[in-house]
Amino acid sequence: MTPEMVLVFSILGATILLFLTDRIRLDLVAMMALLTLLLTGVVTTSEALAGFADPIVIIIAGLFVVGGALYQTGVAALIGRWLYRVAEGNVTRLMIFAVLAVALLSAFMSSTGATAILLPVVVMLARDAKVSPSKLLMPLAFGALAGGLLTLIGTPPNIVVSNVLREQGLSPFGFLTFTPLGLLAIVVLIVFMLLIGRHLLPDREAGGSEEYMAHEHAVAVADMAAAYGLHNSLFRLRVRRNSPLVGYCLAETGMGTRYHIQVVEVQSWPDGSGHIHPPCAAHDGYPIQAHDVLHVQGRATDVMRLAREQELGLRPAEEAPGRPVSAELGLAEIMPTPDSQLVGQTLQDIRFRSLYGVTVLGIKRMGNALTGDPATVKLAFGDTLLVSGAWADIARLQKERHNLVVIGQPKEMADALLDTAKAPLAGVILLGMLGIMILGLLPTVTTVLLAAVALVLTGCLRPQEVYRTISWESLVLIAGMLPMSTALQKVGGVEFIADGLIAGVGEMGPLAVLAGLFIITSLFSQFISNTATTVLVAPIAYTAALQMGVAPQAFLMAVAMAASSAFATPIASPVNTLVLAPGGYHFFDFVKVGVPLVVLMLLLSVGVLPLLFPF
Repeated sequence: MTPEMVLVFSILGATILLFLTDRIRLDLVAMMALLTLLLTGVVTTSEALAGFADPIVIIIAGLFVVGGALYQTGVAALIGRWLYRVAEGNVTRLMIFAVLAVALLSAFMSSTGATAILLPVVVMLARDAKVSPSKLLMPLAFGALAGGLLTLIGTPPNIVVSNVLREQGLSPFGFLTFTPLGLLAIVVLIVFMLLIGRHLLPDREAGGSEEYMAHEHAVAVADMAAAYGLHNSLFRLRVRRNSPLVGYCLAETGMGTRYHIQVVEVQSWPDGSGHIHPPCAAHDGYPIQAHDVLHVQGRATDVMRLAREQELGLRPAEEAPGRPVSAELGLAEIMPTPDSQLVGQTLQDIRFRSLYGVTVLGIKRMGNALTGDPATVKLAFGDTLLVSGAWADIARLQKERHNLVVIGQPKEMADALLDTAKAPLAGVILLGMLGIMILGLLPTVTTVLLAAVALVLTGCLRPQEVYRTISWESLVLIAGMLPMSTALQKVGGVEFIADGLIAGVGEMGPLAVLAGLFIITSLFSQFISNTATTVLVAPIAYTAALQMGVAPQAFLMAVAMAASSAFATPIASPVNTLVLAPGGYHFFDFVKVGVPLVVLMLLLSVGVLPLLFPF
């Protein structure tokens, strides 16, 4: 082993260690590794920056735009509606169709986005069927991972292994080359879940609350409020004629600061139409009028003091039974994403209400409703927040997928938030992109960019939304890790690892090497980014095939298959982390269900890949 090789392996080891500790953002770790390689002279400046111009990065960026358009136009939501119709409360049918639906979405958009779309639908259906969401959310996440194997664009590792073939002057994998393997993986997943997995899944209510299951029509507005312990903290106050508040907008009254309460809604009287007023200046807000009804949240003692000092009358709750607020106001349950900028900050720090236009009514942590003022709580990943706001604001929350995801939504509001006017047009553009890819009329990068631009030009995705749909962390991670692969190849590290693999199991034949590549990729993918793992292992797979004198396609497919088999830990993939809190899962739940499934995918790879891609 040369000194240069020792240096590169040391940098790689430190990078993997930082990935595992998760103390620093993944994209920042990748950039640190890139800079270290550059400063030590292992790679040149052009080699260090080549990743940012790699077609892989451009393709993935374009696919984020395509997936965002499918989300914004309601194409994905229509699939959720279809799932709602076909499930009909049957748990077995619901599990099967949930896996199929999320797999179909994951074939054309990011698995995280597909999971985020269907997660609230599956939670709602689970509670309708009187079954814990924990019985369905893990299969949903695993279905998203398996669905990435259906097409070339289903997941970044597929594009990475195909690009290795292209760089070596061989024909890259086609758009549907992955499809047979993906279909078999989904079949294995469904059969395993129905026969074995369903018995290993915990029967656990994420919220730790029986209120969600108490009514025939679960996840009603009142149930959501009760689960957060709000049934004793929501009050209606009627503004009397002589109240000092008359003529002032909310910001000017200072009620929130003075009385430690939140004004959720101002509702006019007597027509009952609701008006929601954010903090405003005197000249641009709706002034509070006599007889208006203020929907407020806070402790009873604070509300009583407010009513007494500001000449407000308490209205009985029976005047609007079953709802904590008026029909014009929506509620939703949200959760910060794993890399959300909200984590570690209070709602006051980030000015949450001004930023998103909604009010946080309550926070749950580890299934338990937190007491006290939500605005002063430092948010942690896994927290769930019950928010209230106008339907338009709730709809905007659903489009914000980088910092938070909507995981629960009352049935009463589901239809009001779905706008599918542009869905047919988005569907036509998507089909056109797929047709060009299947026929091979244009390079993949050109086709994806054409589709992305067409979706923006036709209004399926607004220009200002384009950059919000792209996961810049993922792009920087890939671009930053590609030079590491270059460095390993320059110093002979790829050949060194390939030689070690062949020396260890090569005498047992290509099948043993294929299994070894699967195990290495799968092991690393359980703890660090599967894309970063694929960037590192794919060249090793190609070199191993070259040294053994066999075709490399089966080895590269095994790497892609293993990268999509990140089932064994909740940190293996963002989709696993996404369902962790809503499903009420523990770390060992993923180990218990995921490890046998990874073994089955290994057996599937060893048994099928040599038939699909002969050595």
